[in-house]
Amino acid sequence: MSTATITSKGQVTIPSAVRAALGVESGDRVEFVEVEQGRFELVASTHSVTALKGMMRKPVSPVTIALMNKVIAKQGAKAK
Repeated sequence: MSTATITSKGQVTIPSAVRAALGVESGDRVEFVEVEQGRFELVASTHSVTALKGMMRKPVSPVTIALMNKVIAKQGAKAK
């Protein structure tokens, strides 16, 4: 387990093993995500949203507005 100390200015040096595991370097950004009350995860946010382009394949056939409305209505009826 890696530990760090908080300075009087609220700063923390992330241990090198943790930085390596997250793949972060000087100047990269990280996010603190609250997973439950009083518990946070440190997540690397080094990639922009545009890096996600191409991760999902395009649908075989386009989805029509009518089909979207039908599915939304069906799911809404299940929720009640």
